[in-house]
Amino acid sequence: MLLAAPLDAAAADIARPAYTPPPAAVSSGSIVQIIFSLLLVLAAIVLVAWLLKRINTSRQGSGNFLRVVGGVAIGQRERVVLVEVNDTWLVVGVGPGQIRTLHTLPKPEESFAQPTASETGSTQPKSFAAELASRLSTLTQGKQRAP
Repeated sequence: MLLAAPLDAAAADIARPAYTPPPAAVSSGSIVQIIFSLLLVLAAIVLVAWLLKRINTSRQGSGNFLRVVGGVAIGQRERVVLVEVNDTWLVVGVGPGQIRTLHTLPKPEESFAQPTASETGSTQPKSFAAELASRLSTLTQGKQRAP
């Protein structure tokens, strides 16, 4: 029995095939396949983003009850925005983390389009900021006379 053990080990060495290295984990063909798959995924993301943008644009069409008429920045992060809701205009103050209604106005009968030079008598139409400032000054003057 003692002589049989070395013979079994020698037979096992003869029967075992020579060492062959494993194939390379990444070949040039698999790199091309990985890059193609990555480009396909990126193209799918761009396509979905484009479709979502088109869908949201069509939803914001004529059936919308809320419309931003104009706005002006009054600080680094603060804005005054004129919002139309049905037949009402809201003057809204927007700041970081808060939105406040400053004033409510009925919607004027005429459109809020910029008047032409012949309508205003001047050569330069009023901007939204100038119109807002003049209306706010008339409101504050009216409040000062009221006491």
